[in-house]
Amino acid sequence: MVEMETAELETDLSLFKYDNLEQLPARYRDLGNAERTDRIEAALEELGDDVVILGHNYQRREIVEHADFVGDSYGLSKRAAETDAEYVIFGGVTFMAESADIITDDDQTVILPSMEASCPMAGMAEALQVDAAWAEITEATPEADIIPITYMNSYADLKAFCASQGGLVCTSSNAHEAFEYAFDKGDKVLFLPDKHLGENTAYRLGMEDEIAEWDPWDPDGKDAADVVENDVILWDGYCQVHERFREEHVDRVREANPGAKVIVHPECRREVVEAADEAGSTATIRETIAEADPGDTWAIGTEIHLTEHLQRWYPDVNVVPLCGDACMDCNAMRQIDPNYLTWVLEELVEGRERNVVEVAPEEKELAGLALDRMLEI
Repeated sequence: MVEMETAELETDLSLFKYDNLEQLPARYRDLGNAERTDRIEAALEELGDDVVILGHNYQRREIVEHADFVGDSYGLSKRAAETDAEYVIFGGVTFMAESADIITDDDQTVILPSMEASCPMAGMAEALQVDAAWAEITEATPEADIIPITYMNSYADLKAFCASQGGLVCTSSNAHEAFEYAFDKGDKVLFLPDKHLGENTAYRLGMEDEIAEWDPWDPDGKDAADVVENDVILWDGYCQVHERFREEHVDRVREANPGAKVIVHPECRREVVEAADEAGSTATIRETIAEADPGDTWAIGTEIHLTEHLQRWYPDVNVVPLCGDACMDCNAMRQIDPNYLTWVLEELVEGRERNVVEVAPEEKELAGLALDRMLEI
């Protein structure tokens, strides 16, 4: 573990923090759909109320069909905390399992089926990396109070770091409120890790002229003294799925589907959000389709599996992908293979816990504080 420079925290790169997670045993790799479905159902019957399965909106159908709750990351964690289940199996990525561990009771154990399910965007803002940048940025403007805001899509240690510096967490739904909270408390905002959500939020608040971008990957990038002249500093991170969308995709889908409306996630590029009819979180996208009139056409600009779920859940609405399966697929989410789910469930039946995700106590306390500040807004 490494001690941070600007916060009294010890942490490590996520690559090393989760090197204890196990790979899928060979005997589980060739299971057919019918066999694994039977085995999953048998294990769930045996475990009963001792286990709850969370399925993120971006999970494949074979996971969602076995989930007790389907939704976004924070909402799912809250649902798990409301249960008495001893085991919480999160069909999502690492930072989501961490959030569940932060929110759930100490006697609840969180399991991430696949060790490979790690969000690339969360990895673009490792806490140790942000700590070093924070030292440089704050040194360049010692008279200013900078409030760090991290998107929910980040590791627990970054959430803890933000709390230690007076900052908080936000979701895609309340990012604008987090900005308002931060500017009420301080002078400037450092928003990470998603620059597109940060930019779209700044535009929403009429602060588009106050944006500067901090590129931690470019040693010849902007000088800190130049960056801190602006009030909104965006970390150069992004979602690899949502950044693929282009304005031309919006034009093409409208040409192919006259009368279609387009709704995209605010992790998309600014020009895509401007071209769309609506922008909102996965929950907002779900609600929009649920409330659509039969026969309406909606093009969805987010991960492909949610689009496919919406097509099944609301057959009276014409739901189309914005740019096709390959364009919209999240490889990290795809790592939660139903064979992995079969394995961790059957291991629990035998009394063995596999791929437990547990946040360190001090980190958990501070990350919880960052979440509490979010709830205040």
